[in-house]
Amino acid sequence: MGDQSRMTLLSPPRRWQRGLLLLCLLLSVPAWSADILLTAAEDGAGVQAFVQALALQRPDDHVTFTPLTDLPAPSQLPAGTRLILLDLPSLDWRLQDTQGPSTLVLRISRLQARQRLGQGVPAKISLLWSDPPLERQLRLIATILPQARRIGVLYGADSEFLLRELRQYAAPMGLEIVPQRWDDINDSRPLLHLFRNSDVLLGLDDPQLYNPKTAKNLLLSSYARQLPLVGPNAGFVKAGSLASTYSDQTDWLAVLDRLLDHPPTGWPRTLYPEHFKVMGNPQVARSLGIEQVDEANVAARLAEGEKRP
Repeated sequence: MGDQSRMTLLSPPRRWQRGLLLLCLLLSVPAWSADILLTAAEDGAGVQAFVQALALQRPDDHVTFTPLTDLPAPSQLPAGTRLILLDLPSLDWRLQDTQGPSTLVLRISRLQARQRLGQGVPAKISLLWSDPPLERQLRLIATILPQARRIGVLYGADSEFLLRELRQYAAPMGLEIVPQRWDDINDSRPLLHLFRNSDVLLGLDDPQLYNPKTAKNLLLSSYARQLPLVGPNAGFVKAGSLASTYSDQTDWLAVLDRLLDHPPTGWPRTLYPEHFKVMGNPQVARSLGIEQVDEANVAARLAEGEKRP
């Protein structure tokens, strides 16, 4: 009788403990996990490194990469898939089908988007810009070259649409945009005319104007006139421009991590990376008689400025 009483008394706590254990197990399992599919036309080492980094960053999600050639039409993919496109061919594939899962287009420039989409963005597609924000680049100039007021801007047929936006950002900063169209990259006269009327040159991410063929002429003319070139990207800084803001793989992963934590209905149609860095070229600064850019300090100042209302 005593043993039976003890068993009866012990039974409820055991059931309670089992219930608590089950509750703990349920709480330890993520409430949901996402199927994240990345694709690109080419499957290189860089692509695989990015996919692996994203998978490590989101261990509760199912992160996979499938080459573009192995995918069906977008409308044939599961509706709940979160699709990430890593190159322009994959965007062209996605645009062929109005149906399909919610899609993040990674590292696409403003010019590339305009060439493919015009001025609109299709439903279920979000564009993550690769070129530095124009306002951020202007604020970079104001920070490292505070005496500069006339901002020379070379533009072409593809990049002309950016001038209006540039002027809107420049005016509150007390800066003047001095535009110069450059249709023939073999003709240096527009370039020299712009240099005579500018304090600094801001490069737009327009591959027709800023490419390996034009780099030598642009940079040598810049040195000859002692006129700094800012931008258009980190690659050009390595080639010989003074400085630029840019976002690297770590910054892009941070952006993706934040977006993937939210349902696709809340994704913005277009987005610049919140996280960024500054790259300066010390040799160029010395040759132009300009103080070397303190990359970390300048990036922190720019980021702080963007946090303010």
